[in-house]
Amino acid sequence: MKKIVIAFLVVGNLFAQEDKSFTKADYLRGSITPEREWWDLNYYHLDIEVEPDKKYISGKNTIRYKVLKPEQVMQIDLQPPMKIEKILNEGKEVAFKSSGNVHLVLLDEKQEVGDFNEIEVYYSGYPKEAVRAPWDGGFSWKKDGNGNDFIATSCQGLGASVWWPNKDHMYDEVDSMAISVTAPKNLMDVSNGRLRSVKDNGDTKTYHWFVNNPINNYGVNVNLADYVHFDEKYQGEKGELDLDYYVLRDNLKKAKKQFTQTAKMMEAFEHWFGPYPFYEDGFKLVEVPYLGMEHQSSVTYGNQYMNGYLGNDLSGTGWGLKFDFIIIHEAGHEWFANNITYKDIADMWVHEGFTAYSENLYLDYHFGKEAAADYVIGTRANIRNDKPIIGRYNLNKRGSGDMYYKGANILHTIRQLIEDDEKWRQILRGLNKEFYHQTVTTEQIESYISKETGIDLTEFFEQYLRTTMIPKLEYKIDGENLKYRYTDIIKGFDMPVRVAIDKKEKWLFPTADWKTEEFSGKELIVDRNFYIDSEAL
Repeated sequence: MKKIVIAFLVVGNLFAQEDKSFTKADYLRGSITPEREWWDLNYYHLDIEVEPDKKYISGKNTIRYKVLKPEQVMQIDLQPPMKIEKILNEGKEVAFKSSGNVHLVLLDEKQEVGDFNEIEVYYSGYPKEAVRAPWDGGFSWKKDGNGNDFIATSCQGLGASVWWPNKDHMYDEVDSMAISVTAPKNLMDVSNGRLRSVKDNGDTKTYHWFVNNPINNYGVNVNLADYVHFDEKYQGEKGELDLDYYVLRDNLKKAKKQFTQTAKMMEAFEHWFGPYPFYEDGFKLVEVPYLGMEHQSSVTYGNQYMNGYLGNDLSGTGWGLKFDFIIIHEAGHEWFANNITYKDIADMWVHEGFTAYSENLYLDYHFGKEAAADYVIGTRANIRNDKPIIGRYNLNKRGSGDMYYKGANILHTIRQLIEDDEKWRQILRGLNKEFYHQTVTTEQIESYISKETGIDLTEFFEQYLRTTMIPKLEYKIDGENLKYRYTDIIKGFDMPVRVAIDKKEKWLFPTADWKTEEFSGKELIVDRNFYIDSEAL
């Protein structure tokens, strides 16, 4: 592992064992098609009515865009059974061709490069009902304990086009967005950004929200319930930040107690990651009838007002019960998912690996470094190493679920290699500054970390992200000699590892070849903070 000024990373083709079967729909959903690439999103106004009794929604999405190339066929995504009724361009109805989730809009007006144009997509239907939100998402149509409607959306992976028409690919985030939701007057809508106004229509009310910052499609949400609201002000790195909470009426007392963790979360994450990325839009926790999700500036919460993950410690160490998993994890996504967003879901580890690691850093800030290490190392029990963390590109295919806790332990290992906690903190903050409000590839993240650490991490990332092999340190003590090597590694993997010999710290520099050093101790212990296996022969 060489010290360098900058690393140029080459992604290996390590998917020989993976099922390469896919459909045309996978390609159209997961790739930057010619019908997508010629126009750049500028603004959405999603204006819908929700009818809970029918489980039905209707309305329109106004899509403003900048012309990058003079093309006239535009791809809009909307999944059946939702249906597009008509599309207007400059006030005139235009033709479109539908095939499954994809709708090709045939624009009549010539598209001049540099122009900002817009279309209005009118649609309606019975959106997919979530089966196991948020993993198998859609609309959740539930009731609260008083018989009131309790409704929420969730759609990561599945796609926001499951309930509203949009450019459903992560590479292009809209610059700003208005969200207008009309619902029965006994329900309040909470969506992203800030509430601008509420219109009383008699039997219904319309809530108008506005998002000032770029937002990914799956981050957009609608939440309808008999909510009550409370708030507080947080004095953060960029000034005063609004923390707003919307919870079911009967849960107000519990929420006021449990949500005191929000300010503690914000303090820890601003320390490690830099300023909260959406001061203009504020921060909200919104109670929903499922576990929770990282909807930007409208983080949803359903952890039953318990610490841990529904009362369970995912690390098995006890430290996971020191915080509410959903508050900490889903809010961590504001930095890694909503601020720094993957371009392709194959790189989903950029969201989940860093955010799983944020749980560890929350503990580090409030309970100390050893508590944090206990926790992140404890989560290794959840790692399966069934397939690589990085998935197939251009097909809407994510990698292994190991992206969470294997990803966290990869980052924890890099921290050990740096041996400078303040430098590591500045790298994490630097990522959120360098890629502020951007969509990225894993290569950009890997290259930035290599550059800023001064360590060539090319083989490191290849090993951990693109294979299922965990390096094994084999060693044997033969009289006064210590012999050691790595097995289960790719060519060129040479990560140093810290060990203790009779409680004295020492670095070893293993490769695939046996190395021999003098050994005058009685006991060798491999530092647990490195995500490797070890075996004494």
